[in-house]
Amino acid sequence: MTKKPSKGLFAWAMYDWANSAYFVMIQTFVFATYFSQSIAENEISGTALWGNMIGLAAFVVAFSAPFLGAIADEGGRRKPWIMFFTVLCVFACSMLWFAEPSPEYIWFALAMAFLATVGAELSFIFYNAMLPDLTTSKNIGKWSGWGWGMGYAGGLVCLIVGYFGFVQYGEPLLGLSEESLQNVRITFVFTGLWYAVFSLPLFLKTPDTPSRNKSAKVAIKDGMKELKNGLKLLKEEPNIGKFLVARLFYNDGLATIFAMGGVYAAGSFGFDTGDIFIFGIALNITAGLGALVFSWMDDIAGSKRTILWALAGLTVPVFAVLLTESVTWFWIWGVALGIFVGPVQASSRTFMGRIAPQDKRNQMYGLFALSGKLTTFAGPLLVGWITLLADSQRWGMSAILLLLLIGLGLMFFVQDVQGTEREKVPINN
Repeated sequence: MTKKPSKGLFAWAMYDWANSAYFVMIQTFVFATYFSQSIAENEISGTALWGNMIGLAAFVVAFSAPFLGAIADEGGRRKPWIMFFTVLCVFACSMLWFAEPSPEYIWFALAMAFLATVGAELSFIFYNAMLPDLTTSKNIGKWSGWGWGMGYAGGLVCLIVGYFGFVQYGEPLLGLSEESLQNVRITFVFTGLWYAVFSLPLFLKTPDTPSRNKSAKVAIKDGMKELKNGLKLLKEEPNIGKFLVARLFYNDGLATIFAMGGVYAAGSFGFDTGDIFIFGIALNITAGLGALVFSWMDDIAGSKRTILWALAGLTVPVFAVLLTESVTWFWIWGVALGIFVGPVQASSRTFMGRIAPQDKRNQMYGLFALSGKLTTFAGPLLVGWITLLADSQRWGMSAILLLLLIGLGLMFFVQDVQGTEREKVPINN
């Protein structure tokens, strides 16, 4: 029997809209810049500290994701996990209001940002794992792309409201003090509220997989057993292993762009908070359009080809951004970079959905998250330490290009398998 697309797909995609608030407002643009410019003692040490925090969070996510995924496979339901980590991120984002612009708040700011990062990243593991059960192999690429497109649209609107509602006019309209940067800090509370409100459709409308009625103790025990079996499965599925290794590198490059991009723009090109907001708005427009347009290519040409084309396209603006010293050309190449970011992420999620065994998808998405996080602590750490040692952000950011090129090269060794062609582990029910 052919599975029909679920009515909860739009509500599912709305979670991308909600979750993106953390990534644009906290990790990439606003708080990262605020931390390096206003809390850290200087931008060089701020870059190193921020890179170390993102690296540590990625390390925790990398080594907990497979275990949590295996446990969720045994328990059945995914939405309780998504809710727990969503609440964690919402709480931590909101607490960043108390991170005042002073070195006294360095460790508090890093601790809250760490919790927010872990919550946002781990919630996405279970969110990703829901997609193959909600749609068909024919449409999974389109919905994955639409999800990323919704994410970039949500990030865009969040940035626009944050900039014009608080940063630009917060003092005259709301009485927020610019001297203590309350007009910037309030956007962190706004981020938490945004995430909380727009995640509700998923919890209310999107169907979850049924519970298997196992106790937590039994689910953990069985989950650990299944994780071991999942690692053994990779020996039987070398193509999945090759894909995960390739993604390990290119996703590390993407993650480092997100983690350090705003800090780089502020430190090397003198962007202030307003510039960062406008740059983020422009980047989210191009990234959203890229994710939507390439989603059709995914279903027509296949996930692998989409990933290859997007990675090849991404290396060009990254290389140009590292070379240019012109603010104008940084704007041009930086905004162009967004076109290719969304398709790489969306098609990677789709490719895993196509090739993962149907009854092991949470487990495989846990390993998928592991491949995306196993070395993501290395990218920000490399950028931070190279920046510190060379006293140059430009040299530090050059690590990104190398990671992208390695991932691109390894993807050529991955077999392009469509979900409907794989008889022994079909994607349809």
